[in-house]
Amino acid sequence: MNDLLTDSFVGEASNGQPSRQSDIEMGQVPRSNSDMGMEALNKQVQEADKEIDKLSVLLQKLKEANEDSKAVTKASAMKAIKNRMEKDIDEVGKIAQGVKTKIEAINQDNLSNRQKPGCEKGTGIDRARMNMTNALTKKFKDLMTEFQTLRQRIQDEYREVVERRVITVTGTRPDDETIDRLIETGNSEQIFQRAILEAGRGQVVNTVEEIQERHDAVKEIEKKLLDLHQIYLDMAVLVDAQGEILDNIESQVTNATDHVRLGNEALQTTKSLQKKSRKCMMISIILLLVIAIIIVLAVLKPWKK
Repeated sequence: MNDLLTDSFVGEASNGQPSRQSDIEMGQVPRSNSDMGMEALNKQVQEADKEIDKLSVLLQKLKEANEDSKAVTKASAMKAIKNRMEKDIDEVGKIAQGVKTKIEAINQDNLSNRQKPGCEKGTGIDRARMNMTNALTKKFKDLMTEFQTLRQRIQDEYREVVERRVITVTGTRPDDETIDRLIETGNSEQIFQRAILEAGRGQVVNTVEEIQERHDAVKEIEKKLLDLHQIYLDMAVLVDAQGEILDNIESQVTNATDHVRLGNEALQTTKSLQKKSRKCMMISIILLLVIAIIIVLAVLKPWKK
């Protein structure tokens, strides 16, 4: 992937691109007969963008389900939320893998498009394609980051909920070792033995079952969200590499622009000096003519005749 990315995004800035290419970089893509590959790219980006929007909707549903789970105290309700979240996460995995594949295909098309006249490395068309691809990749990567943030939040909140359940049943705050063991195994019956003896098994069993169900849910959801982590890592590498290469090309373009500007300034200075030189030459010629006339008149003295 890195070799493909590097070849796809490294380009040399060209000296003096047409204004049409500048318009493309600003998002104003004029159409031509072949459209120089931009029409197909726009379609690919729009398709991927729609899939990313679906992921955003699923992320919001998962966040809401996680909030609902914090108020649940029955195992059956927790199981229903677990099933709902697992179904949504499975859908997220399918869509995310599809988006990743689309982005990789766009990178490959960027390579192929450079074979067209006027679309070579560093041209306005090429930079426009790179900018659009980078923006899409970054949007996807940022969304994958949010899924990883949700995974960490679920873990943190799971610990808080379990601690509250233990306090509610036993009346005492458990130590960290006890909480860690509960989180690891989900087996809370041993911890609640005293409460079972004092209050009866029937009153405690719902909490025991709910903690076990919550444990199973968190572990399964964490595993599924962790599967997205590799996609996140791939996109992070892609964005970083694209950003560095884009910065390099933009730097080259800026340098080329500066060279053109300095060249124009030097040309204007030269023209100004040429004008001044011609003016001085004309004045010198006129002065020489005046002096010559004075000398001729002084020699001939025509007024004495």
